[in-house]
Amino acid sequence: MGRPEGGEPPGGGRDARAPRQVGGTDRVRAAEVIAEEMRGARPEDVPGRLCRLAARLLPVDGASVSLRSDGISVRIGASGEAAARLAEVQATLGDGPCVTASRTGEPVLAGDLTAGRDVRRWPVFAQQATAAGVQAAYSVPLGPAADCVGTLDLYRDTPGEFTEDALRVALLVAGVMTVALMELPWDENGEGTAALWLEDLATDHEIHQATGVVMAQLGVGADVALARLRARAFARDRTVTEVARDVVARRERFDRD
Repeated sequence: MGRPEGGEPPGGGRDARAPRQVGGTDRVRAAEVIAEEMRGARPEDVPGRLCRLAARLLPVDGASVSLRSDGISVRIGASGEAAARLAEVQATLGDGPCVTASRTGEPVLAGDLTAGRDVRRWPVFAQQATAAGVQAAYSVPLGPAADCVGTLDLYRDTPGEFTEDALRVALLVAGVMTVALMELPWDENGEGTAALWLEDLATDHEIHQATGVVMAQLGVGADVALARLRARAFARDRTVTEVARDVVARRERFDRD
């Protein structure tokens, strides 16, 4: 894998920190901690548990995980409210480290959202993130570059680049999360239904439903309808999910503008 996108190489930059020690955690210990955390977990609990675990194992203050379908990032888990909000911000803008990581299939490390290259690259996201108290964001793809299904997104309230060790642990967590998502759940005949499950998580989401409604109301294609949803959400300082929910419930229309 080449050098991750964004900022200095892993280990460079200011305030570089090693992964948080959890009983002397290294990569082997991290794998043991992950296995223990996942024991007995229900399928619907896996994303949230892994996000909370990532925030414990890594030098970050929060984590979220999103799947990507038809250009939309769908959050399916978060370690807390702040991480969930930042995931929604990126989904609303259609821009940010997680969008770039999902598109390229490579880690994206934005170590300083307060100044410099990261601000120039994602100016609106950087403004929204820092307003929410987040000053660094790192995104690791789920799955190989050619078949990336989503991202594990990590947030910090202070600037700083990932060390090599931190990136390795993040990739380990992302790998476990990818396997867990692809293997669960099972259908009534005992056959694996991972692909359908992933598809359902995305296509049943309010944003997809609302996109279809806006397409019908305005007679436009999916890309234009999604852009209109995002623009309205941004203009009203709401998330695209909140606006989509109102569109699906017929509380909001686009053919009366």
